[in-house]
Amino acid sequence: MSRSRATLPAALPLLAATLLLAACSAPQQLQADKAAAPPPAPGTRVEMTGSAISSYSGYTGVPPATFQRRLAAVPYPTPHPSPSYATGAERFPDAQANRAVLVDEQPVSTFSSDVDTASYAYVRRQLSAGRMPPPAAVRVEEMVNYFPYTYAAPGKASQPFALATGLMPSPWNADNQLLHVAVRGYDLQHAERPPMNVVLLVDVSGSMAPQDRLPLLKQGFRLFAQGLREQDRVAIVTYANGTTVALEPTTGSDKQKILDAIDALQAAGGTAGRDGLERAYTMAERHFDAKAVNRIILATDGDFNIGVRDPRQLETFIAGKRKSGVYLSIFGVGDGNLNDALIQRLTQSGNGNAAYIDSLLEARKALQGELGSTMFPIANDVKMQVEFNPARVAAYRLIGYETRMLARQDFKDDKVDAGDMGAGHTVTAIYEITPAAGAAKLVDPLRYGTAKKAAPVGKGDELAFVRVRYKLPGASKSRLAEQPVRQGSARATLAAAPADQRFAAAVAAFGQRLRGEPQVSDYSYADIATLASDARGADPDGYRAEFVKLVRMAESLGQAGAAGRP
Repeated sequence: MSRSRATLPAALPLLAATLLLAACSAPQQLQADKAAAPPPAPGTRVEMTGSAISSYSGYTGVPPATFQRRLAAVPYPTPHPSPSYATGAERFPDAQANRAVLVDEQPVSTFSSDVDTASYAYVRRQLSAGRMPPPAAVRVEEMVNYFPYTYAAPGKASQPFALATGLMPSPWNADNQLLHVAVRGYDLQHAERPPMNVVLLVDVSGSMAPQDRLPLLKQGFRLFAQGLREQDRVAIVTYANGTTVALEPTTGSDKQKILDAIDALQAAGGTAGRDGLERAYTMAERHFDAKAVNRIILATDGDFNIGVRDPRQLETFIAGKRKSGVYLSIFGVGDGNLNDALIQRLTQSGNGNAAYIDSLLEARKALQGELGSTMFPIANDVKMQVEFNPARVAAYRLIGYETRMLARQDFKDDKVDAGDMGAGHTVTAIYEITPAAGAAKLVDPLRYGTAKKAAPVGKGDELAFVRVRYKLPGASKSRLAEQPVRQGSARATLAAAPADQRFAAAVAAFGQRLRGEPQVSDYSYADIATLASDARGADPDGYRAEFVKLVRMAESLGQAGAAGRP
């Protein structure tokens, strides 16, 4: 061993101390770092963590991630292998995967619809960087619902949904079936779209300075501005240490004024998120237009560190604003301190949706390409409920939607909030079901039997019954759509199922495997890639081809031993 290698570990504390002294003697540099910390170089891994960084950060006011980046820039080799999962201060909802439920004990499954796509874009970013995403970051339903599907569309706006179901063999368990439930909303034509009355609420705190945050959002906002019509109106509110109105409500006919306001946005200071929300809602309510779609678009990394930070208080505030008629959308950005858990809670409290912007292409998709479906609601409080026939089904498992589960009685309670759908949106839900003949494989028979009643006459061939409850925008009373699922509609083979259903099953399998769910432990990434490739169908934007590449990336990470699991 060389002398330099032998003495390197002893030198690390000295290097860290040198950085501390240099930082303490350069307050202007500290302030600059706090306001606009540069992003780490691609592939940078910081090995020094612990209470020393936290104590230092608390003393100087520099965020831990900033000090880690400065320490990482010191030219000495990394003494340990890099971590295999994305690391940092990201926070994600802590939700356990749904388990199989016995139909005899609980025949009804109820959940809120979800058209968010944030999880898929975050997973894509991590895999593209050669890292496995944290399992908690994977929400299977958001991955499935990221993709466009060619489900049958309704013919008129007064009946905003078309409901379709399908049965096919489970790709990962030959003894089970998959129940595919698809809802597609009415797609407003361009001439039918009402005016937009939008408040862009932009986080311009210091943590938003890196290129993948505020600068990326500004590019996306420019695309958004280019698509504004003369009847549309946009305002910009920013928040950092305090709040500022960067642009009073301005019509789409004055695009240059809007673009100039976007270009002038700069990042510095803290993050007074609650104050920003209050000011944005005040602005939206003061200029409310009953004939327009009134919406706040919040763009942030979710790091609220000034003022009210308690998620429950923020959630209560947003929930109280639902009756105002102002919708809320949240675009998350950044890597390293993304507070996805807070973004999810706020989105689900307000009438809105969440997306994650990881690239200019995703910004274009969210702020330009999907503007019609995101901005223009066709239904509020969309709830889904499936009742299973115990004579046909022994058990079921809803794949995903863990953060969207509702009690059975919530379905008819119009006061209970649920997800919203925009024009042309599709919602897909997948159940894995165990036929009644397979009950003995799940549980031992009851000693005293059951009080099971025979299915009513004429309904014995029904495997399940699907209900969708929703409100038209502005309405207080819900409407109901329903449809039976008959055993005779089942596809005999997986290959016989429509391509959309097979592709959705492949995405669901991928999400479960990334989460480490045991149901798909024997279904490999190679199997998933094959299933997805065979079901690609028409793919004009290349989203499905990109998905297959991501599956192959996860497979390669596993083979290289970097993923920590096969």
